[in-house]
Amino acid sequence: MLKIGVLGAGHLGKIHIRLLKELNELFDLKGFYDPNQALAEKLSDEINVPFFSSMDELIDSVDCVDIVTPTISHFNCAVKSIKKSRHIFIEKPITQTVDEAKKLLSLSEEAGVKVQVGHVERFNPAFQAAVPYFNNPLFIETHRLAQFNPRGTDVPVILDLMIHDIDVILSIVQSPVRKISASGVSVISDTPDIANARLEFDNGCVANLTASRISLKNMRKSRFFQKDAYISVDFLEKELEVVQMEDVQGETNPFDLVLDMGDGRPSKKIIFDKPEIQGVNAIKEELRTFGLAIIEGTSPVVTLEDGLNALDVAEQIVSKIQSSLPIQTK
Repeated sequence: MLKIGVLGAGHLGKIHIRLLKELNELFDLKGFYDPNQALAEKLSDEINVPFFSSMDELIDSVDCVDIVTPTISHFNCAVKSIKKSRHIFIEKPITQTVDEAKKLLSLSEEAGVKVQVGHVERFNPAFQAAVPYFNNPLFIETHRLAQFNPRGTDVPVILDLMIHDIDVILSIVQSPVRKISASGVSVISDTPDIANARLEFDNGCVANLTASRISLKNMRKSRFFQKDAYISVDFLEKELEVVQMEDVQGETNPFDLVLDMGDGRPSKKIIFDKPEIQGVNAIKEELRTFGLAIIEGTSPVVTLEDGLNALDVAEQIVSKIQSSLPIQTK
């Protein structure tokens, strides 16, 4: 069993603590640390989990560290943990900058520790169910819209929300990004609150991503178009719709939907599928796979390099938006 401790007891940190308690077949939760002493004492009493008086004390007491602190402190927490040869789970975005992420990659390889990044949508049951259907999608469209919440506005919406879809797309396309175009607007906060980006890949795939944290309703939906198939993944409602076409072979059923292609080409039968999605807690699943990767000596599902690649694309999008903004004059 792996001794684990949690750094950070904010909104997401509390969720991680609760789920790690439930994963007691893999983890022995030793406690948590949060610099807010009053909050830590109150939470400790509520959930019956010990709190540590310092980060170093927690790191010294465990085999692995779950980093759920604000992004600004990710690098420092991770470096301290890796230098003590602790495996780490680290929330997205992995660090504030690509340079920091590269340093973590080098340190983790030198220390021989496992690092998993919290790109939780990879574990969304709707996306998991969609994976077997993907076959070289060439056009992808994503919308990740959220109602305004002050939490997370310390970073651009690209790093807060869009980075989820960036990671998902990079995991599917598996081709270098050739060109990035982007635009965005700061409406409420000091950084872009709504943004659109277009990614063009070497293999010909194009992805159009939209993210907003000032919407009237929440939406997390992605659409994938590929040869003879359309795949729609609703990450929020956890629903999957697949429309596939196949050549008609022999006689068709009167109830089949058949598309006449003309010009002597074979007709296409249209097949609609809406697979039943199993209810799975995605955060619990990513923590479970992190533990299994350590115990079984396998690669984490979302590696540190994956987190670095997603951050790299996100940083380029932010840079493109900043360079396109008009110069402010007094």
